[in-house]
Amino acid sequence: MRFNSYNMKSVLKYFLGFTLLIISCTNDNSIDKDEEKPSITVNYEQGFPQGCAQLSRGETYSFKAKVTDNKELASYSLNIHHNFDHHTHDDQVTECDLEEIKQAINPLLIIENYAIEGELTSYEINIPITIPNDIDTGDYHCAYSVTDATGWQSRTSIDIKIIE
Repeated sequence: MRFNSYNMKSVLKYFLGFTLLIISCTNDNSIDKDEEKPSITVNYEQGFPQGCAQLSRGETYSFKAKVTDNKELASYSLNIHHNFDHHTHDDQVTECDLEEIKQAINPLLIIENYAIEGELTSYEINIPITIPNDIDTGDYHCAYSVTDATGWQSRTSIDIKIIE
């Protein structure tokens, strides 16, 4: 059989039609999409800090939170920053007595990021932090965040107070 331009066009049409048929029959439900955010909580017996906790300068504390995901956890972070301006975060539920608004001179700032190895679906964050003796006392936020392997993220923020 000799192929001329007419035969080639016919073969190409059949090939494209067959390809489209195969693609259109592919079931989208066969792809296991992750549509759930991971969860994070400090609301358990060892969770720390709880809302309105007072932390003393010079002391070491174990910051603990439980994180879970339906598929796979990827990373988490801890962020401790001053709240001398009385700002809020979306998920704060505990209202604490705040000191007067003030200017920061030497505030505590901790931003630490960690990977979660091993395709885990649950993990307990446990980060030892020593509160420096020379930082400003007052109102602070402790914010945890967790990210799963597909990029979903959850976070929680807790009001704390650093004292002498």
